Amino acid sequence: MVDVVVLDDWQDVARSFAAWARLSDRARVHFRHDHLFDPDVLVEELHHAAVVVAMRERTAFPSSVLERLPQLRLLVTAGMGNAAIDLEAAAALGITVSGTAMRTPPTAELTWGLILAALRHIPEEHQRVRDGLWQGSVGTDLAERRLGLIGLGRLGGRVARVGLAFDMDVVAWSQNLTQERADEVGVGYVDLDELLATSDIVSLHLRLSPRTRGLLGDRELRLMKPTALLVNTSRGPLVDEDALVAALAEGRLRGAALDVFDEEPLPPGHRLRTAPRVLHTPHLGYVTEASYERIYGDVVEDIEAWLDGAPIRVLAPAPD
Repeated sequence: MVDVVVLDDWQDVARSFAAWARLSDRARVHFRHDHLFDPDVLVEELHHAAVVVAMRERTAFPSSVLERLPQLRLLVTAGMGNAAIDLEAAAALGITVSGTAMRTPPTAELTWGLILAALRHIPEEHQRVRDGLWQGSVGTDLAERRLGLIGLGRLGGRVARVGLAFDMDVVAWSQNLTQERADEVGVGYVDLDELLATSDIVSLHLRLSPRTRGLLGDRELRLMKPTALLVNTSRGPLVDEDALVAALAEGRLRGAALDVFDEEPLPPGHRLRTAPRVLHTPHLGYVTEASYERIYGDVVEDIEAWLDGAPIRVLAPAPD
């Protein structure tokens, strides 16, 4: 009988999205509904676990943590990439790191939810109605505005098609983007500086890697229009946090709509919680019923395969 610990099940729903009973004769499954911020506490709570389940990058597993978990043999993460796990250290320690499938549509859908909420002031107007008031803002149109997408993969492509349906002028850039891919989606292909300087909305859809970390710093944010909205539903560290806070404080951006942050959960009192003109959501991009069914269903399959000695979805290091 092995111990399995499912981390960061904040909503207390993981047990309802997969057939965990299939493991009952070989594993004891424990669900954690809190977040273990302190690495020492994390190690203490996981010292007995042979299998740990990590939800995305909510909990980090650097070498300094992995080295202190001698019982750990399988680390399962949601998705087939996790920048918070030291894959080289895991391999050296004999820890298998596996992943799951992920659904693309939910994050693209949330991206548009954030754009519409920010530009039409939906949270503020909702609160005004609750407070017995009426209209207090003037919204911004999408039609004929420019949407700049940094990244045009599966997710960025979905966001692009919605922008085109709104009659927006859509352009894109990434280090790997080709004219052929831009033509396939039906968007313009421009360099990064032009995208930043001309777009009314800039939305990020890149993997986090050494090459993309801090991609938007002070120089890049200063290129953006003061009327532009920055949207990030990918990874917080793609944008230099200090530079973003400064741009917002100085009024150099219309605002930011953020679903991701450098540190998650965002600590109480964090400066982004109170920064002006920021619409926040707590990394909800993938948090849907269908996503959880796929993620936790694959988690159970990965654990079963590992117990059976069968082939398993093993993570490879993310490309630069």
